[in-house]
Amino acid sequence: MRRAGGGALAAARVLLLERAAVHGGTSSMSGGHFYLGGGTSVQKATGQEDTVEAMVRYLMASTKEPDEEKIRAYCEGSVAHFDWLEALGFEFERSYFPGKAVIQPGTEGLMFTGNEKVWPFRDRIAPAPRGHKVPVPGDTDGTKMVMDLLRDRAEEAGVEVRYETGATNLVAAEDGTVTGVAWRSFERTGVVRAAGVVIAAGGFVMNADMVETYTPALGGKLFTLGSTYDDGLGIRLGQSAGAALQHMDEPFITAPFYPPSSLVKGLIVNNLGQRFVAEDSYHARTSSFVLRQPDATAYLIADSDHMQEQRMPLVPLKDGYETIEEMEAGLGLPEGSLVLTMARYNEHAARGEDPDFHKHPDWLAPQTSGPWGVYDLTLGTALYAGFTLGGMATTVDGEARRADGTVIGGLYAAGACASNIAQDGAGYCSGTQLGEGSFFGRRAGRAAALRAEAGR
Repeated sequence: MRRAGGGALAAARVLLLERAAVHGGTSSMSGGHFYLGGGTSVQKATGQEDTVEAMVRYLMASTKEPDEEKIRAYCEGSVAHFDWLEALGFEFERSYFPGKAVIQPGTEGLMFTGNEKVWPFRDRIAPAPRGHKVPVPGDTDGTKMVMDLLRDRAEEAGVEVRYETGATNLVAAEDGTVTGVAWRSFERTGVVRAAGVVIAAGGFVMNADMVETYTPALGGKLFTLGSTYDDGLGIRLGQSAGAALQHMDEPFITAPFYPPSSLVKGLIVNNLGQRFVAEDSYHARTSSFVLRQPDATAYLIADSDHMQEQRMPLVPLKDGYETIEEMEAGLGLPEGSLVLTMARYNEHAARGEDPDFHKHPDWLAPQTSGPWGVYDLTLGTALYAGFTLGGMATTVDGEARRADGTVIGGLYAAGACASNIAQDGAGYCSGTQLGEGSFFGRRAGRAAALRAEAGR
């Protein structure tokens, strides 16, 4: 079980059980986005205006079932959490990447990683970029730097860490209060008595049975993002003590078709020849809409002025066509459907308008210069990747809740086995899981430490 810090520095005695042979978990595999705002040092240094209230309003509007108490706590504590991250021993680069990308190509410290500039959100709340990336280039392993620093700080704080040691079950009193945990390390077993147990053991994307039960969309045709230990053990431990689960059916799934950003100016249609999403949506939002289409089939169409060779082979080029009618027939779309859709799109795009899906004018351009290219966004053809979002129901301080809302004494959850702000792909902002996982993990650690102190 992994915890994001807080308890040891609050003078509690902390034991950390880690099933793996090394620290870091799945987080170390990620690129290093933390979703933070409200006026961080990077935002201020790059001239990006943001306020706590704007961040609250955006997350309230984009989250499937928003918990205002959690969202407000996260936004109000965001700048302080940013400062805490840098105090670990690194600095986010004071620079801004303005382009359309999944992650900054270099070490730029800030970019848009959500749908802040997408309708209807941009009309309600002034957009602000909140995707803070650690100063490591590329889209993998960036967070390892943070996890290495957390390990160092934990050692300095006197945390006892036992690697290759996994929890086998929770220990509870007759009233349901969790009072400890049983563990196994190879052939050795034991039980630890504890005033508070914090479970932060990842998601369940590697557990085929749980995926089939809760998120079947992740099965079969997807590349799973996770490690061996994302097997749902933490969630199952929580269930054994009576913890309720939330948003288990909502995965994060994506097949990004940019860069190059010129492709965003094209249009996406389903197998009925109809548009169904604003193409400038963040990639997770676009993918969530693709999976709702008949047979999860979708095509991205771009003309010769906007079609460029892709830098990533995630969405393959299906074919090229000399006329729209030929393209319509080649894709097997209903007769006249694509001709009508493209005529309407091009007519309005020429005026900088999109009355159907309100695509931002920056990404509108008529697709009239043949020949046309078609990229296949269909599930099973494009390389979709995904991970799980749901987990245990918790309070703002990470206390595990039962189905009736009551708190399970002594049990806390954080990270990918707890449900907080990140709830579905349509509203997801890259960096939310690292941001909220570390933020609410710290709160859970402090709450557990205070419980231990009160029980002495």
